Amino acid sequence: MNLRVATFADIQYVDTLCQWYVESAKTRGTGIAKRDPNYLIKKIQNGDAIIAFVDDELAGFCYIETFDDAKFVVNSGLIVNTELRKEGLGRAIKHEVFKLSRTKYPAAKIFGITTSAAVMKINSELGYRPVTFPELTQSDDFWKGCMSCKNYHILQENERKMCLCTGMVYDNLNDQYGKVVQESIEILR
Repeated sequence: MNLRVATFADIQYVDTLCQWYVESAKTRGTGIAKRDPNYLIKKIQNGDAIIAFVDDELAGFCYIETFDDAKFVVNSGLIVNTELRKEGLGRAIKHEVFKLSRTKYPAAKIFGITTSAAVMKINSELGYRPVTFPELTQSDDFWKGCMSCKNYHILQENERKMCLCTGMVYDNLNDQYGKVVQESIEILR
């Protein structure tokens, strides 16, 4: 298993990843937002994505995005090749994207929304806690991402306060990554 920050050369996999999102939504029968290929290309170009390979074959992907002037970072779009599920790959990708988020944005709260019990379990292991939607970013740009989900009407009916997804947040800004920022500030003083 090879996990790393995605590079320009990985743009060739974007169409496959977008197809995986569509197939996963159909298979699970629950809400999962479609992803635009250009959006994933942007994430890759900005160094905001983790890509995984097993035996040199594309195996999984996840990306990050910031909101509210980088006060919030979402880990989103976790997808694993269906033939490789239940092997711990999703967990490994989530751990890598978590490290990328905390390294690039150590002063930000990390959050996500999901209907996946497996993702909720991984998030809990990382230190996330379940929260109500008002504790997440209120950025319209984030919530627009839910528009392609089949449950979007539920989110709208509840004025973005609840849906079928569970909101989770990691806000321990005094972890090893946050301490590096604090130490850097102390040195500058």
